[in-house]
Amino acid sequence: MVAVSAAVIFFVAVILFFAFLYYFPIGLWIRTIAAGVPLGIVSLVRMRLIGIPPGVIVTNYVRARKAGLNLTVDQMQSHYLAGGNVENVTLAMIAAQRAQIPLEWQRAAAIDLAGRNVVEALQTSVVPKVIETPIFQGVAQNGIQLNVKARVTVRSNLDRYVGGAGEQTIIARVGEGVVSAVGAAVDHKEVLEYPDRISKTVLTKGLDAGTAFEIVSIDIADVDVGKNIGAELQTSQAEADRRIAQAKASERQYAAMASEQEQKAQTQAMRAKVVEAEASIPLAIADAFKNGNLGVMDYYRLKNIQADTTMRDAIGGSVDGAQPPENPPPQPPGTR
Repeated sequence: MVAVSAAVIFFVAVILFFAFLYYFPIGLWIRTIAAGVPLGIVSLVRMRLIGIPPGVIVTNYVRARKAGLNLTVDQMQSHYLAGGNVENVTLAMIAAQRAQIPLEWQRAAAIDLAGRNVVEALQTSVVPKVIETPIFQGVAQNGIQLNVKARVTVRSNLDRYVGGAGEQTIIARVGEGVVSAVGAAVDHKEVLEYPDRISKTVLTKGLDAGTAFEIVSIDIADVDVGKNIGAELQTSQAEADRRIAQAKASERQYAAMASEQEQKAQTQAMRAKVVEAEASIPLAIADAFKNGNLGVMDYYRLKNIQADTTMRDAIGGSVDGAQPPENPPPQPPGTR
């Protein structure tokens, strides 16, 4: 029992020892003293109690003070509690001091809390960054398409880095300027001969307004001749005109066919009326015989007149070159 109690006491003592070292970081306290920027042990304990790792604060505090920056522990603690990256902000402050770029802690912390890499922003401010643009397609006034690729050199503008537009906005604005510059050229050969006109025209438009960058230069990397858009448009227009003319011709043809069909129908209707009228003649003659209005001799004289008329028509047709009828109507008995 005595051995078990001694083991338990030893185990508890070890736990208490490590807990003491955790809440009382003696090693970090000694490190601050050795670095010449002492921090009170109470400050280190308070960091541990409020959930701030003392190692992060001590490392960056010593780094900043050795670099000659007048930063405080409270600034670092506040930034850490706000969810920021204390190490990135501290390194950015040191780099700004070395490059003689004015940068305050508040601005650097704001850039970091905005979700942007403050170290990268500072590096881009010192060493400009080159952005490769995609191929922009513009059409000159003579209808020739040009494919233009550019390189945009930008420098970070720390004053506008928070809330400023990013690289995609720069690329979109440069593309708009390139297309506009190519479209202003009367002949595509002007652009091929003097491609620097595009960059000069685009630079004068102030495309970096409202962005997180400052455009240093715009260089045309490549210009290629594309399609003849003007010729294609003319071909398409001619094809459209042909189809319209063809449609109108078909419309007139169908209208003529409909008119012809209508005339045929009218002719057939007139023929039907003639046949109907001819069919009523025997009935009228019969009624005339019945009513005594027509005698037999009158009927024969009428038939003779019809036969003479038919014969004269046949003779006149043969004289004019027409063929006489093959089967002339038979003469009634007793006719001349």
